[in-house]
Parts: sequence; C-alpha cells; structure tokens
Amino acid sequence: MPGDIRTEPYLNHEEVLGLNFIRDPGIYLYRRHYRAGLRSHIMEVLDPGDVEKEKKGITIDGLRWFPRSKPLKMLRIFRTKFNSLKEAEKELARVKIIVAYLAPGYIARSEEFLVDYKLHRNHEPLLCGLQEFVEGEIMDPWRHLDRGHLVSLFQRLGFEAAKDPDRTVDRWIRKILSRARIFVQRLKKMILEVNHIPDLAGVGNLLITRSGDIKLVDINNISRVSLDPNINLDDRGYPVCDKSIEALSLLEQTLLGRSVDRKDIIYKTFLDAKRMEEVKALVKEFHISMQPATYA
Repeated sequence: MPGDIRTEPYLNHEEVLGLNFIRDPGIYLYRRHYRAGLRSHIMEVLDPGDVEKEKKGITIDGLRWFPRSKPLKMLRIFRTKFNSLKEAEKELARVKIIVAYLAPGYIARSEEFLVDYKLHRNHEPLLCGLQEFVEGEIMDPWRHLDRGHLVSLFQRLGFEAAKDPDRTVDRWIRKILSRARIFVQRLKKMILEVNHIPDLAGVGNLLITRSGDIKLVDINNISRVSLDPNINLDDRGYPVCDKSIEALSLLEQTLLGRSVDRKDIIYKTFLDAKRMEEVKALVKEFHISMQPATYA
C-alpha cells in the first residue's frame, strides 16, 4: 500500500495517477521538475505527443532533433500536513495575499485548490496549485546583479542582435530595472500593510523572462513579518523571513544601485548587525540539520 506522498522524496507519473483526486488515465503525462524538494512536489504537466517527440525525435531539413517537451502547466502538491480544514484554508489565504500584491505581472499565475486526499482509511486536506510554466533565467539576489551579469542573462536567453534588432540589450535592461523598481515597491507595501513576505531567498525563486519581466515562481513558503526582535523560523527551522528581507535589500543595492536606507523601519529592524549575525548562525544550523535529507 502506498505511503503518504507528502513524505516521499519525489513522485513519478504512475504515483500521480494513483492519487484519488487525479483523473486516471487522463490526457497528460506528469514528470518531476528538477526543483521539486522540501516544501512541495513540483510536477511538469506534459502533452504526451510532445514527450513522444522528445524520445523519438523529429526530422527537420534532414537532421534529427530531440526537442525537450515544454510543460503546459506545473502541478504543485504541498508537503504541509494540516490538522484541520480551517488550518489548510488559512494557508490558502496566505497564498492569496501574495497573489493580491504581485499578480498579474510579478508572479507565475497559479490556481490554488484544496483536495480531499485519501490516505489509507483517512481523508485529509491537501493544498495543490496548477501554475503557469515560466521560461526564464534565474535572478539570484545573492549574486551581484550589475550590467555585466544582466548581459550574460540576456545572452543565455538566446537573443541575437541580428535577429532581434528591436530588442537591444540596453532596452531589455531598462525594462528589467523598471519592473524591479515596481516589484520592490510592491513587496515593501505588502510587508507594511499585511505583514507578509514570500520566500525571496531561495535560489531559483525569481526568474527573469525573455520579455524582460520578473516573476516569482515559488510561493510555497510565505512568512509573517514581525518587527519585534525575535527571529522567527519556518517549519523547517530556517529564518526565511530575515533572509527574504536581506534578499530584498540586495535587489535594491545590486540591481537598482540604491543605498540601503537604515532609517527604513524594515531594514532598521532586519539588517541590524547583531541580528544578522544571529541569523547567519541559524542558517548554518539549518544546513547542518538538512545534510541527511535525501532530496534537495
């Protein structure tokens, strides 16, 4: 008898089809996305025809190509175990806060839903999301996001000056910076008005797209922001709120070229030198505790 999917390191297509809330056989194939890990299963929802082309290849101008199938959607299955339906609905409400402040331009659109997950003889609420697939390059706050780095992202996204005369690197970077200013502004507004922030600290949580948009793609870890001196940890023991606000400050400094305003109530609280040293120690403890984990 299959175990609890929330504790499994990963899922495959057959296991997804075995879930009581997934139509079997259905018309899609499910494949584990490389970023699936601690907080959720992330499955690519694929067209079987595209997967067939990926495996057997197609012939173009006498050459055999094996195009990787692109997901139609991303299915996210949260690992969080809820003690009650009310608790699950509370988590869903937190996701809706992020959507309210960042949608539609700064977040991968997602339809969140609660399902009745059948586990042996029990039924438990399970939070899932069907999210748009976003193609782009990782915007890592921990890297120096200067012009040189942005140019390298521009090139990795496949731009060629001869083929893209209207999409020069300068215009693309200007759009990135314009979008980044609004993104930072919305995040600060969210913090001050509703005391919440998404996980900005994880590498791969933010993407830059070919069109010059900034997209938050990971909404699995949403923190409540408190301006008191206590350092709050998430359910895995990680100080995600503090690290997310540090990442926000880095976006302002390295991407937008701004100096951090130490009088800003957010930064005054979270960028305090003593507090940051304590956070650094907590991060180290977290990584030590995660070493035995079998999945990323």
